[in-house]
Amino acid sequence: MRRDSMPAAMTVAGSDSSSGAGLQADLKTFQVYGVHGLCAVTCVVAEHPGKVVSIQAVRPEILADQIRLNLEGFPVAAVKTGMLYSAQIIGVVVAALSSAKRRPKLVVDPVMVATSGAELLKPSAIKALCEGLLPMAELMTPNLDEAALLLGKPLPNVAAMREGAETLRARFGCAVLLKGGHMPGKLAMDVLADGGDVAVFEAPYVKGAQTHGTGCTLSAAITAGLAKGLAMREAVGLGKAFVTRAIAGAKTIGQWRVLEYSG
Repeated sequence: MRRDSMPAAMTVAGSDSSSGAGLQADLKTFQVYGVHGLCAVTCVVAEHPGKVVSIQAVRPEILADQIRLNLEGFPVAAVKTGMLYSAQIIGVVVAALSSAKRRPKLVVDPVMVATSGAELLKPSAIKALCEGLLPMAELMTPNLDEAALLLGKPLPNVAAMREGAETLRARFGCAVLLKGGHMPGKLAMDVLADGGDVAVFEAPYVKGAQTHGTGCTLSAAITAGLAKGLAMREAVGLGKAFVTRAIAGAKTIGQWRVLEYSG
């Protein structure tokens, strides 16, 4: 890589009108990491941290063109997916990445339900996610609710998280970072199953933290790390530290606490 060049990463995700999550959070994260951020918009979402009002998916042809042109025009080293919403959109993403001349490393954040409780992935799309996209991934980053949905059972403690992460890794053939941020306790614990010994990443809970956008930010940080050539465990460790700083440094805007992005 030339001394004046910059690595590139792409987010394939929904647009959050409040800019707290979705592709806006991803692009802010890429920028702080020193990675050129590209995007392919899957859906336009009218929301703020407390609720989702409406979702409009883009036409499949436009999504396919966005991904194709980004891959043609830039040396995209890593891609992350966020909100995909439907089986049709997932099919477009799978086809576009499968036809790429050089397939980037893929991080899949299986966005299923918003923090507010809104459905962000149609039930009919789960099969397409599991059979089409996840087998292509380098890493998947489910939270506890998403992992429970995929496994068909809850994960009440860290031991269950370890077992669940290993089960998902074996099922889909990719590394799994199982996020335990909503588990009771003093520490926010994430579990990484990547074929070696299961690793646990810990950080103290931040009192009064607002979690809108934290999952997007973490997966984007890991994607940026992979785009810069970091090994998986290093990318995950630095990503965990990055999102922890973002939560701790959150600023108040009106009634919301908004993540603060810093290097």
